[in-house]
Amino acid sequence: MTMPRTPVVGGNWKCNNDKAGVTALVASLNAMDCTGCEVIVAPVMLHIPETVANIKSDIAVAAQNCNFKGNGAYTGECSADQIVDIGCKWVILGHSERRQYFKEDNEILRTKLEYALSKGLKVMYCIGESLDERNANKTIEVLKSQIEPVKDLMKPESVVIAYEPIWAIGTGVTATPQQAQDTHKELRAYISEACGAATAEAIRIQYGGSANAKNAPELSACPDIDGFLVGGASLKPEFGDIIKAIAAAKK
Repeated sequence: MTMPRTPVVGGNWKCNNDKAGVTALVASLNAMDCTGCEVIVAPVMLHIPETVANIKSDIAVAAQNCNFKGNGAYTGECSADQIVDIGCKWVILGHSERRQYFKEDNEILRTKLEYALSKGLKVMYCIGESLDERNANKTIEVLKSQIEPVKDLMKPESVVIAYEPIWAIGTGVTATPQQAQDTHKELRAYISEACGAATAEAIRIQYGGSANAKNAPELSACPDIDGFLVGGASLKPEFGDIIKAIAAAKK
């Protein structure tokens, strides 16, 4: 008998909020019911200390990125060592915005992932396809190309895969539950081939394409969706509704 996968919801605050906004958001989060779900929030690096100091203990804090090496002459970067030291348990790597705007490719992301894991951080590792790639029926081909270089690092106890269809991020367009489930199922089948059946069964795959309170219940009912990586909605009270929806669906 396989063990159920604990649902996991991450809130990516991206480059949002000022100090007062963080204080208010943390207060809102502290009032949310996180029962039955692992919850992680990822503030801007500057806001991590205040978040760590004030967030309740059943919500973990993540960095949105980390350097590819340790401390040293890397202007503008933060090392995994520093991220751990400041109180973070998690880091987001491979987000489509990092791939697109900062030209992070599979090679550098492999280096970052290996380094972050070596320092004890857990990782939400993002993959996803563009609209053109989906329309060309290349979705799984693209996802395989992003997982293949790191397949030996896909450890269910320390890595969560965040599938984020790029065409659905911040656009208000969401994959239908059937589209999302079909992609998650195919991805899990590939992981079974590449990493083994035990890894495929245990590893958690989040959906990361404009999840919100309205669509979360139906998406949560999909057997291969284990949680969400939430963008804009993580800054709003509806984040609590998303947590409740996945927790209820996976009881």
